[in-house]
Amino acid sequence: RWARRRGIGSALFSHERLDAMASMWLRERFRVNRAVQLLYRRLVKEFDAIVVTSDYAADEYHNLGANLVHVPLGVDLETFHPEKGAPVDDGIIKLAYVGRLSREKSPHLGVSTAVELHRRGVPVRLDLYGVGPDEQELRELAGDAPVVFHGYVDSRAEVARRLAEADFALSVCPAETFGLAVLEALAAGTPVITSNRGGAFELVTADCGAWGDPDPESLADAVQQAASRPRGALRSAARARAEQYPWQHSIDRMLTLHHHLAREVPYLPLSADRLRRALSPEAFEALQFQPEK
Repeated sequence: RWARRRGIGSALFSHERLDAMASMWLRERFRVNRAVQLLYRRLVKEFDAIVVTSDYAADEYHNLGANLVHVPLGVDLETFHPEKGAPVDDGIIKLAYVGRLSREKSPHLGVSTAVELHRRGVPVRLDLYGVGPDEQELRELAGDAPVVFHGYVDSRAEVARRLAEADFALSVCPAETFGLAVLEALAAGTPVITSNRGGAFELVTADCGAWGDPDPESLADAVQQAASRPRGALRSAARARAEQYPWQHSIDRMLTLHHHLAREVPYLPLSADRLRRALSPEAFEALQFQPEK
């Protein structure tokens, strides 16, 4: 509203699916969706453009008449690179999870997938990099399965190396609106296992990873299916996919949006009535008595 009163273009960055996130915590999905729809109807009217990173993120605004602008995120293709490392051919399927150990990122689903593979007798190890409020719960969920908690890694170069040394990265959250961790893994040459819904699913093609329903059994099947394919082809395809998302592409699209808003929402001189609404009563009165200011 502040921008509209001054004839200034405004953009909203929509980086969460509020309906999906709220439903992960609350049971009353119908009431959640209804509340989210009411909020978004208001936001659509107030902003000149709404920036989303994926089709999944855009779907929340379906049939609301929003001016949606698709600006995917990018990845640092130099820091995350296949030359940083390679998985050891030791017969163990090495999985890596990089992210916050908190329910909204679905690390529980990743750990449960590793537990299911272990139950099947598949030689596997899951390395988790990150901290969060659910760590103890995840440790209990892992039980005696080969799940290793490495904690926080403060070096991006080290994260890139450890990703490159994994056979597969797990990014299985079904409510992710994009999945920057997915791009970083792909850039490192590491294929990705993901859920068949959410923004991350849009990044993973059939030649650089695999996907399944967001449940441990289906995702374990996806891991085993991907592990049966030639490693070299998977890793080459992963890097090629990441190269389609340089940060410069994101920057160019955002600059285009800024220029569009500046051109399509020109500055309009404030009338006295608009000025009264834009200012506090004290400031408006001050201007009336001191017009030279």
